[in-house]
Amino acid sequence: MQVIEQLKTMDEERFAAIYESLVHQGFGPLDNEVAKALKFRPQAIRKLPLAKRAKRAKSILENGANAEMCYEIFGSYLIKEHKELVTSFLDLTGVKHEEGMINSIEEDMPEGSKVADAAKELDGKHDAADVTLYLSLCAEQWPQVPEIQELWASRKA
Repeated sequence: MQVIEQLKTMDEERFAAIYESLVHQGFGPLDNEVAKALKFRPQAIRKLPLAKRAKRAKSILENGANAEMCYEIFGSYLIKEHKELVTSFLDLTGVKHEEGMINSIEEDMPEGSKVADAAKELDGKHDAADVTLYLSLCAEQWPQVPEIQELWASRKA
């Protein structure tokens, strides 16, 4: 559950920024869950400041260890805000994809020997925190590629 570990090391401001980037028509990606937890009607949740909603959403993800939802939120953020980071990593490591979308995760895996160089190149072009975030998704997605696991583990602290 690498994405949950990554979430736990993330400060509230960073998570709030990710959460805010995914707001659609005034609703955050987990606002329904936040509303249920606070016993609010779904429409009423928009009256709460976004930072409070994001804080509660982070808590829901951490306490529920909901790796799938966490993966979806981080993946959506990266594709929406940093698509070039995702597509560059996939290109640099030899993964077939269409605009960052992979057809077969089992068949199209990164070449382990290219992972470190790809991350180094991405660090030069993108925020290292976003590169590490993406590596947590890759570690979750491809546990059979030890180079990803090792690189992400060395960066997460």
